[in-house]
Amino acid sequence: MLTRSPVTVGRARETALLERLLADCQTQSGHAVFLSGEAGIGKSRLAGECARHAAALGLPLLRGRSSPSTAASPFRPLAEALSSHLRRTGPPQDAELLPYRASLSQIVPEWRTGDGRGGPECVTDLAEALLRLLAVLGRETGCLLVLEDMHDADAETLAVVEYLVDNLADLPVLLVATLRAEAGAAFELTQAAERRRVATALTLGPLGAPEVREMAAACLGVPADGVPAGVVDRLAEVGGGNPYLVEELLADMVGGGALRQEGCGWRVAGDLAATVPSGVVRAYAARTARLAPATRDLVVLAALLGPRFTVDTLRLVTGRDEGRLFAELRELVQAELVVSDGAVPDGYAFRHSLIGEALAAGLPSAERAAVARRAAGALREAVPGTDDRRHLAARLLEVAGDAAAAGLLYADAGRQALAAGASGAAVRLLEQGHRLAVGADRVAVTESLVHALAEAGRLDRALELLDTLPTTGVAAPSTESRIDLHTRLAWAALMGGRSSEGGGQLAAAQELLGDRYAPAQTAALAVVEGHLALLPGREELLPGTGQRALWAAEFAQDSGLPELACKAWQLLALLARERGFDEADACLARMLAVAEAHGLPHWRFEALIRLGANSFLRKGDARLLEEALTAAQELGSLGRAHRAEALLAMYAVLTGDPARAQDIVDRCLDATSRMRDVGTHQYLLLTAATLAGHRGQARAMEERVLAFERAGGGRSFLVPVMLGLNRAVCALLQEDRPLAEAELAAAAEWERGRPNVFHLAGRYGLRPLLDVLAGRAGRPEHTDVSAMPAADLAWNRQFLVAADAVLLGREGRPEEAARAVADLRRYRKVFPTGAHLALRLVAEAALADDWGDPVAWLRTAEEYFHGLEANAAAGACRALLRRGGATVAQRRSGRDRIPEVLLSSGVTIREYEVFALMVNRPPNREIARRLVISPRTVEKHLASLLRKTGLPDRTALHRLAAELVAEGSDG
Repeated sequence: MLTRSPVTVGRARETALLERLLADCQTQSGHAVFLSGEAGIGKSRLAGECARHAAALGLPLLRGRSSPSTAASPFRPLAEALSSHLRRTGPPQDAELLPYRASLSQIVPEWRTGDGRGGPECVTDLAEALLRLLAVLGRETGCLLVLEDMHDADAETLAVVEYLVDNLADLPVLLVATLRAEAGAAFELTQAAERRRVATALTLGPLGAPEVREMAAACLGVPADGVPAGVVDRLAEVGGGNPYLVEELLADMVGGGALRQEGCGWRVAGDLAATVPSGVVRAYAARTARLAPATRDLVVLAALLGPRFTVDTLRLVTGRDEGRLFAELRELVQAELVVSDGAVPDGYAFRHSLIGEALAAGLPSAERAAVARRAAGALREAVPGTDDRRHLAARLLEVAGDAAAAGLLYADAGRQALAAGASGAAVRLLEQGHRLAVGADRVAVTESLVHALAEAGRLDRALELLDTLPTTGVAAPSTESRIDLHTRLAWAALMGGRSSEGGGQLAAAQELLGDRYAPAQTAALAVVEGHLALLPGREELLPGTGQRALWAAEFAQDSGLPELACKAWQLLALLARERGFDEADACLARMLAVAEAHGLPHWRFEALIRLGANSFLRKGDARLLEEALTAAQELGSLGRAHRAEALLAMYAVLTGDPARAQDIVDRCLDATSRMRDVGTHQYLLLTAATLAGHRGQARAMEERVLAFERAGGGRSFLVPVMLGLNRAVCALLQEDRPLAEAELAAAAEWERGRPNVFHLAGRYGLRPLLDVLAGRAGRPEHTDVSAMPAADLAWNRQFLVAADAVLLGREGRPEEAARAVADLRRYRKVFPTGAHLALRLVAEAALADDWGDPVAWLRTAEEYFHGLEANAAAGACRALLRRGGATVAQRRSGRDRIPEVLLSSGVTIREYEVFALMVNRPPNREIARRLVISPRTVEKHLASLLRKTGLPDRTALHRLAAELVAEGSDG
């Protein structure tokens, strides 16, 4: 008879905390809890109690576990956790998850595509996608995610957990993770999260003597005073207050006959100490000694495989048929040594990891080595190409004492993981191989590890290891290998924004190459050098860069090096933009063709987004950007999807679709912040500012500009765009032309001497128009600007067309001037705000110089600005109409009743009507009744008012209404 406690003892404080956090997560207040302590201390038991309570509340439960055998399989615990819930319910079909399915496909098999594409491009993509999925699963009731044995988790899983922990605060999710309190990445994550106050870390200590008595009584089914004398003392002495050991010791007392049941009680019938003469290891040895010999051999073998194992692995190692294995496993389950592992169909696990550890430790070292060696050999012979088993075979060889062979096998598993794109797992496996390998093998492993570290973004460690490689002798890497390593690190450094290290690695590679004929390496270095030459302060490298890059592109295509060819065509496109967009697009088209011909989806996206950005700028056409977004979603790359959506948001602003622009900003802004995608996050903040600026909402614009600057945007290449595309246009909509000219001058000054690929800052369009209007520029200056490649962009071209019309009118060519103005119509369909601004400015000049039909043009512009609620611009058009002798229809819109502080924030007439009624604090239904609108519409207006005024809540809105409406009445 074996005894188990039916209740959790001695964890009242921890249980109460978990119950409270479960209640909180039901109200959109998520949190993370880490339960740490020694093996057997009760971490899993407490997590299980939390899971049972969640089930009673009706919360979805997701539960996964890590083990040493999953180190080569990234995200395995997360996949198990999702599978534990989704195998019953199926994946959610919510439309909002569609963009994240590809990223989640690695851990949700139902969302994998038949073509093998998709899957997260990086850990952050999967982490953000999982965050969205958990939010959906917990939307109605909250949900619980339990991850056990995190000390054995792979690096990728830990990175996802860290991301989740940092972003659970406003989500209906409680994360409970268990781990041993021992040095390692998981424990460091726990401590760091607690320091950041984003998680609670609970360290479980041993039970005291009263709690041990309570636990023994629960196990034996008697009151606390019914536990025989001496039993509690023995349990406390040997078990050390460890709940699992208390249970095991008590079970051995009962199983060995030292403690016997009599009626409703128990009595001591033998020597209690004899049950564990040499501690717990002997206790498990005694337990297994009662098994049949074959079953005993099987459990000992399983102990060497790790805390979890599969029937398939046992079959491969032992050669036994499945029927026999299942019979023996049933015996082990009945002995409560192992349990069925629900995470995988044919999986089993030791009831506690201590069992396997104790059984393995109880084997004589020679026997342990022999069994491990035979098992490793069987695994290597059966399936040499499987990641998990290759890793398992390496662990067994290490147990067998064959460190050198184990190191090579770890390295092979690491290289395979790297080839599959799992750089984190590759680093972990190669680090193990590097620790064990010797001589020339160690050098080879070091080379692979440097590569993996570069791919994983751990450049400092890669550079450190590179310096340890011998440069002479038999074991030294070949010159070709060293050149490849330096080139790879140079590229990684440049892509990571570390130009100094990139230049150093490039110089080292070039020095090693010297005058040797090695075209593939020469081509790769030419591409790296070309990208370096584009950075500020490296202009001396530019001469000849284009010719070298073109040779590299053509050589790479002819030599079957498609990735290098894509890099080279991308470089050529960047260089060509200074000469014209036709040439740049031709290079990108070549890049796209190579990527599609060789099945390189990441490079296909890069070609599409660059072609799409050019098409948007040149023609106002976003179809290629939409195609790039689709490509990013198919890849499961949220970072790339956000890049595409950020450009589409700016496109929506410029093309007069504020609703779509706002929707993209609202969806992506927080996500890019969480994912630490600084560049895209800054661009979205700038887009939000531009959205307000292009509606003449100066106050709202400046608030968003401030957010942009706080996010580091004030130091980025986006600064001239903020000045010339955002603030200058807003100033013109507010009829402050001197301010607009000052912003454009500041943008030009910032651009002077700084390479810049953002050509919408006014230098090639809006500023030349204002210069012509002010008489600071004439036909020669206009001709010079019009000849520049950036003048080919549609946003710039509309202002240059307007400037041409003004010059033609002044030159006494009214018919040509009028035709130029007519040409602005096609721009009004694409960029309505910009084109109507140009029309308003041209009409003023035409009115002064007496040519064309300025009255008709002003009426068109006034109608547009009135609809835009750009009050100052609309008023200026009406004033010019009166100056021209035209009648002006009165617009009784009620806008004159809106206080200036609200007007500048973009508050609409309808929103102000709602705002004015808030003085007496009526309920939403009363406001809806009085304005003859729905309560839902009232809610939308209130949400918009809070956003535009920047107030924290409705109470603050009530106070402002009482203040401003009262002032208006007094006035």
